[in-house]
Amino acid sequence: QLQLVESGGGLVQPGGSLRLSCAASRSIFDINYMGWYRQAPGKERELVARINRAGSTNYADSVKGRFTISRDNAKNMVYLQMNSLKPEDTASYYCNTHLPTSTYWGQGTQVTVSS
Repeated sequence: QLQLVESGGGLVQPGGSLRLSCAASRSIFDINYMGWYRQAPGKERELVARINRAGSTNYADSVKGRFTISRDNAKNMVYLQMNSLKPEDTASYYCNTHLPTSTYWGQGTQVTVSS
């Protein structure tokens, strides 16, 4: 069993930054892909970024150059550094991973970008 707990969301002005954290309940060393998704009201959940065990990353076109995903296997943590935030980044952000037995989601953390 695996639990994922997100933190770090909040209210930020356009152009500001936030760092989201995802704490896993067990070692993520053997987990290949860890990802961040987001869901805005009335919209489908979408992939924001993901990182594999080797450190290779993928980003949604809408966040490329602004967001950075990273992982610390020793601490069982995944991070999402979000810079130059825009109002359209407002959403609930979810940590995610897929294992052979199941797909795991955190409870989400709300990010609101507004002046």
